[in-house]
Amino acid sequence: MLNDLVDKRKTILAESEQHKNRRNELNALASKCARERNELNNQTRQYVEEAQKHKELRDGSNKDVSDLKDQRNVLNEKANVLFEELEEYKKEHGTIKKGQVKDIQRQIEFLEFKQQTEAMSADKERELVEKIKQMKGQVREQEAELEQNKEIRTKLQEARDLRKEASDLHIKVTESAELAQTHHDLMVDCYRKADKSREEADAKHRAFVEAQEAADAEHKSFIECQKELRDYDKVISGMRTKTKKVKTVKENKTVRMEAEKIFNSFKSGEKLTTDDLLLLQRSKLI
Repeated sequence: MLNDLVDKRKTILAESEQHKNRRNELNALASKCARERNELNNQTRQYVEEAQKHKELRDGSNKDVSDLKDQRNVLNEKANVLFEELEEYKKEHGTIKKGQVKDIQRQIEFLEFKQQTEAMSADKERELVEKIKQMKGQVREQEAELEQNKEIRTKLQEARDLRKEASDLHIKVTESAELAQTHHDLMVDCYRKADKSREEADAKHRAFVEAQEAADAEHKSFIECQKELRDYDKVISGMRTKTKKVKTVKENKTVRMEAEKIFNSFKSGEKLTTDDLLLLQRSKLI
């Protein structure tokens, strides 16, 4: 009976160690998942902050585009007014049809914008550039007729200067638009990375919860094993104490019987040895 209890206690002790080791492994895994989750959450915040910066820069560039377009349009409008006056003059002199310079100039602006904004093959772009060059040559030829008149020459120069300023502003419009697109693309990329790291963080959090719950279950089993061990220890200790008492009683009974035999012999006149005297004292017969 006692040996069976001791064997069972060994089994429970082994189970207890297994639960403790598994609990510690799961707690370590939970800590690792929590640490990686926190790192990913920090990374997500950094991506979002970076995306916000690019958004602000994009919005600023878009505002620059709007402001520059307004300025460009004002300059073009002023230039158009002057060209209208010049065309009226040409109409009066009958050398060039009304609106011809203005129409050609508008075509040039359209073609230049097309060149700057549309993707095309090298041959197609060379063809477009040549066409713009020819049209500008036509404008210069027609405007050369006007330069004979000082007042007209002054207006023509002013119109050209306005058109040049508008063209310069258009270049800035294009640059700002490209910069806005660059920041927009970077913003989108940062948000995409933020979404990805957020998903990874959520997965790490789920793994953390699973490991923590499993560790708690192992700890609960470990505590139950410890309780069983204490119960076994009480029972085994009690049985050993009882066995020891029974053994002592049996030994005392044997000693008593032996002492009585020696005492009876002593009363009959036999001599006692030192060991006999010690045994009689131990049994409390003398």
